[in-house]
Amino acid sequence: MTRRRPPTGPERERPGREPDRWRVEVVRVYDDVARDGDEYRVLVDRLWPRGLRRDAADLDEWSRDVAPSTELRRWYAHEPSRFASFARRYRAELHRPPGDAALAALEDLARHRRLVLLTATRDVEHSGATVLRDVLLASRQPVEPDADPA
Repeated sequence: MTRRRPPTGPERERPGREPDRWRVEVVRVYDDVARDGDEYRVLVDRLWPRGLRRDAADLDEWSRDVAPSTELRRWYAHEPSRFASFARRYRAELHRPPGDAALAALEDLARHRRLVLLTATRDVEHSGATVLRDVLLASRQPVEPDADPA
């Protein structure tokens, strides 16, 4: 599978200018969504989607390292009642190797292009891809300094 490179040169946003980037979407990999020229499509599942031929997949990268661990995925088992705990544990995993490096790479991509996170799950609302999108969008917000204790 060929991996497309992020834009360089004039295609990249100018320094000091806050672009209308950080558009991060979650889409089912099975959905037939028209691709626009500026998006970067990343499969963020640990397992390859059933029934999807690799040569037919419309994606730029498969990032297994940013997906929830096998243990966490099996524990969660897509039980909506466990979603809050799953999301908390998954966020913690994203800040440990190898997830932290994969997350940093996606953050860099999101600064310059529209990022489409692809997942095979049926319940996108209660998926790791949705948690990942929220983490990516939160990372662009400036961190508020802690209030000085009086």
